[in-house]
Amino acid sequence: MSAAFSARLKRIERADELLSSLALVLMALIPAVEILLRPLMGRGIENAPVLVQHLGLVLAMFGALAAERHGHLTTLAGGARVDGARPNPLLHAFSHAVAALVCGMLAVASWRLVASEMEVSHVLAYGIPLWWVQASMPLGFALLGLKLGARCLPMAWGKLAGSLLCPLAGLLLAWQFDGSALPIWPGLLLLLAALLAGAPIFAALGGLALLLFWQDGMPLASVALSHYQITVNPSLPALPLFTLAGLVFARTGAARRLGDLFVALFGQGVTGTVLAAAVLCSCFTAFTGGSGVTILALGGLLLPLLKQAGYPERRGIGLVTSASALGVLLAPSVPLIMYAIIARVPINTMFLAGLLPAAVMVGFLLICGGYLRRGQASEAASSALPASQVTAAPRDRRLILAAAWSAKWEILAPFVAIGSLVSGLATPTESAALTALYAVLTQALAHRELYWRLLGQALSESAQIIGGVLLILGMALGLTNYLIDAGIPDAAIEAVQALIPNKFVFLLALTLFLLLAGALMEIFAAIVVLVPLLLPVALSYGIDAVHFGIIFLAAMEMGFLCPPAGMNIYFSSAMFGKPVRYVAQAVLPALLAIFLGTLAIAWLPVLATGLPGLLLP
Repeated sequence: MSAAFSARLKRIERADELLSSLALVLMALIPAVEILLRPLMGRGIENAPVLVQHLGLVLAMFGALAAERHGHLTTLAGGARVDGARPNPLLHAFSHAVAALVCGMLAVASWRLVASEMEVSHVLAYGIPLWWVQASMPLGFALLGLKLGARCLPMAWGKLAGSLLCPLAGLLLAWQFDGSALPIWPGLLLLLAALLAGAPIFAALGGLALLLFWQDGMPLASVALSHYQITVNPSLPALPLFTLAGLVFARTGAARRLGDLFVALFGQGVTGTVLAAAVLCSCFTAFTGGSGVTILALGGLLLPLLKQAGYPERRGIGLVTSASALGVLLAPSVPLIMYAIIARVPINTMFLAGLLPAAVMVGFLLICGGYLRRGQASEAASSALPASQVTAAPRDRRLILAAAWSAKWEILAPFVAIGSLVSGLATPTESAALTALYAVLTQALAHRELYWRLLGQALSESAQIIGGVLLILGMALGLTNYLIDAGIPDAAIEAVQALIPNKFVFLLALTLFLLLAGALMEIFAAIVVLVPLLLPVALSYGIDAVHFGIIFLAAMEMGFLCPPAGMNIYFSSAMFGKPVRYVAQAVLPALLAIFLGTLAIAWLPVLATGLPGLLLP
């Protein structure tokens, strides 16, 4: 009886995964069906774009619940629990109690937004009231508060007390004092302490946004409105769909086939294998949406290849870890799309703008990072391979053709993603849906490597990744909206121009600042919070918005390699079984190389603006 009850309880707990995965499936199918119906029947699905956008809200809320259950809500230390470290019990309880309290407040703020919509009663599609979908916000935040509160104490009574008392305290606080002007400093100190203790980043950002609106006596529903606006942004469905495509490729044999192709193209000696590893990691990160996924998917494949070619293990780990950060500039990278949404720049423009800078960054990594320097054979003297085999290996045309034929479906994926968008045949959402369906169909039918269970895992992981990201984005946008209303960007322009009159000195200072920001902030939070503040300053110096975006993302690549928010270090530590300090030291040369590459891109704007200016009207 107890076993049956436990199994039933687990199925109920997994409802968040099922709902978020179903929303993601519909987000992929509706645009594809719409593309087919328009020429055949003259009309498609009723209000299809808005329907897909609001499915993104369902995905965000229930995906975040699944992410919490699996321990994937991003914290200051990187989010994923990959290092196996046990948190301090007191700090753990405190951070989760504060996060649960913030969720209770957000549930009230969201309910106020839903209540206002119920009075207007807009229809989404097919007679479905809009507030039905919006109700996922207060429901999601309330459930998230219950789950976070239950993690405060390990005992059964402690779980029950924490899950009820912490979010209830936030709910009562927001309900009682919404619209009242309250002092900010006590809450600010509480949030800072909780963030340092390990609270999820979204809770700290959301709590800060609530405090800022609160001190001015403004309605807390403004924060919920910001979260709603970002999750139903017309371009946002591209994020989960491209992420799904990348995870499908990562979980099947696509990584191995592409690895064989790149090694065959560049040769099997040290130089060829190093080139293949750097280019493959960069390209793969563009599709997977997160460089940590690239390390997990390719690390076990590439490090043995590098060691077999005679490359030292330490430098091999440094190369894979750092090269996996470089795909941020390549389409269809999720941060690249996110910047285009926030800065209101056409996505196809950003896709083209990132191509040359991405190649420049790989070149700087290999040359300035020392990964291609001479003398590698002497470093590999302890290897069992003879020196002749370490230094060179001839390319075999038949091997290249065979590898290319084996990976033909993976090679065509970027053309589906980028070609359909740049050509104007599909919107960003339709392009992403086509790419996701292409990945699923080719891996399931052509290679017969994608089974139902594996597809379910990819859907669940995509929902968790995007759910956690969108929580951060929604809260960060609420904070950003307040800062903009308070005139912070205008004040920043005046202060920076008075302090730094020279454009090139500003670019140097900007790069250094972004390096620090990338080490302290998760990349998506940095995009939403910092871009609206820094972009007006950059524009005042005559820097193009597209150029600024490439500089911003290139500098953020350094953040992947810098503690405490440098996710790549933690993923590599777990993947290769090495201490975090060992991996951090291994990527130090790469940090300098990426910094120099970012400066080159900053001081040569044609690298970013040349291709869009040449190919786009």
